[in-house]
Amino acid sequence: MFVKICGITNETDALLAVALGADAIGFVFSPSPRQMSAKAVADIVKRLPEDTLTVGVFRNVPGEQVIETAYAAGLKGVQLHGAETKQTCKEVSAAFSFVVKVFSLGMPQLAEAGNYPVHAIMVDGVLPGSGEVYDYEEVGSLPLTSRLILAGGLNHDNVTDAISKVHPWGVDVATGVEESPGIKDPRKLRLFIKNAKDAPNGSRP
Repeated sequence: MFVKICGITNETDALLAVALGADAIGFVFSPSPRQMSAKAVADIVKRLPEDTLTVGVFRNVPGEQVIETAYAAGLKGVQLHGAETKQTCKEVSAAFSFVVKVFSLGMPQLAEAGNYPVHAIMVDGVLPGSGEVYDYEEVGSLPLTSRLILAGGLNHDNVTDAISKVHPWGVDVATGVEESPGIKDPRKLRLFIKNAKDAPNGSRP
């Protein structure tokens, strides 16, 4: 199970997430209590193990600006969390080896998510970034053939059940492992990663 810890704002949390087994860590560049600058992220990234998958989260930013910022931050991947077009996804995917397109549950575009030229699809709740729990069975019923990453309202208590309902390729969490916005809780972080990794019924066939 691929596990991404998002909303990282400091070196301590980044190193801890990696040490506990996270496959990727995310840095938010869009307006948020967790928003980071390219320079601040670059300072953290250069202290991480070389093989760490680092991902920048952007929302409704032109492709050229996404690429420029992510390069400046030294990132290896990009997550597009807005209403980006297929053309923008194609442009960004040509520059990075790992690009994720996020869709909120209920978006009309979700019906054609598999046609976006990206490496994985992430499905979030109706209110992305809110940390609100929703009915994960709705995601499990979607006919998605791309790599599916489940997000929205996940925590160490519900991630096992959510995985059993959706059978995703990966999971993503930010709020569910925090003690306050942008600051991770070591215990929640450890339990989330362990429970996600130990969960049966992972990726869809």
